[in-house]
Amino acid sequence: MRDALVAHARQSIVRGSKSFAAASRLFDPATRERVWLLYAWCRRCDDIADAQDHGGTLGAQDGGEESFAKIRTLTARAFAGEATGDPAFDALGVVARETGLTPAMAEDVIAGFALDAADWHPRSEADLMRYCWHVAGAVGVMMAVVMGVAPDDEDTLDRACDLGLAFQLANIARDLAEDDAAARCYLPAEWLAEHDIPPGEQMKPPYRATMARLAARLCERAQAHRCSARIGAARLAPRQRWAILAAAGIYGEIAVEVARRGAKAWDSRTVVGKGRKIAWIGKAAAQALLPVPRHCHADAEARRFTRRDLIAMTRPL
Repeated sequence: MRDALVAHARQSIVRGSKSFAAASRLFDPATRERVWLLYAWCRRCDDIADAQDHGGTLGAQDGGEESFAKIRTLTARAFAGEATGDPAFDALGVVARETGLTPAMAEDVIAGFALDAADWHPRSEADLMRYCWHVAGAVGVMMAVVMGVAPDDEDTLDRACDLGLAFQLANIARDLAEDDAAARCYLPAEWLAEHDIPPGEQMKPPYRATMARLAARLCERAQAHRCSARIGAARLAPRQRWAILAAAGIYGEIAVEVARRGAKAWDSRTVVGKGRKIAWIGKAAAQALLPVPRHCHADAEARRFTRRDLIAMTRPL
C-alpha cells in the first residue's frame, strides 16, 4: 500500500508543481518519498478548498464550508490511522507515522483553508503574513520535520517557515489576476487604500501600474524571507540543503520575474522554464558547498515578521 501511495504522490507533485518536483529529486530516496507524501496531502487540501485539479483553474467557490469540513474530517482520520478512501490523506497518515508529524502541525495549515472558506480578506500586512503562515509557512515547518529537523529546534523551524512565506508571497504576486477572477484578493486592504484603489477593481487597467508596484513590494518581502531560509538550509544534510536551495532559487526567480515584468506581469502566467530550473539546480549545488553570504544575513534581518511573531498574534483575522 505504501508503494502505491508513493506512486500516487509522485504523480501529484509532477502535475501540481513542476518546480518543486524538480527540486525534490535532489533529496535522498527516503526523504524524497516522504516529501512527496506530504506534498500530496497539501495539494489535495488546496484542490478541495479551491475546487480545482492540481492547481488548475479555480472552480465555483460556493461550497467553502463543506470543503473545509471535508479537509478536517479526512485529516483527523489519517492521523488516527484509519483508511480515508482518498490516497492523499492516506499518504499523510503514512508520513505522520514515519516522522512524528502531529495533528497540531496539520491544524496550523488547515486554519488557512478555513480563512478561504470564510471568504476572508486581509486588512493589514500582519493579516497577510498570518495567512501566509497558515497556508505555506506551516507547511515549511512540516517539511522540515519530514527532513529530520527536531520539533524543538525553534530557530531552524522559523527559517523553514520563512521559505514557505517566501514561496507564498511570490505566488500571490504572480496570481493577482487569477485570484481576482475568482473574487479573491490577498493584498492588504490598507495597501489598496494607500493608493485609492477601490475594492474589487484592483486589476482594472487604470490601476495596473500601481498594482505592479505593490507586487514588487510583495517580492521584496519574499526576498527577506528567502535569505532567512538560506541560513536555515545550511544546517541540513548536504542533499537536503541542495534540494532546498534549488527550490528557493526557482521560486525566487518567479518573484524576480514578476517584479521585472511590471504592469505586464499578468498578461501571461510567469513560469520558470526547464532550462532555468536546471541552471538553478546546478547553482544550488555550488551554494550548498559555500558559506551563507553576508548579504543574506543582512537581508534576513529585514523581515518584518517571524514565525514566532505570527503565532503570538492574538487578534482574530
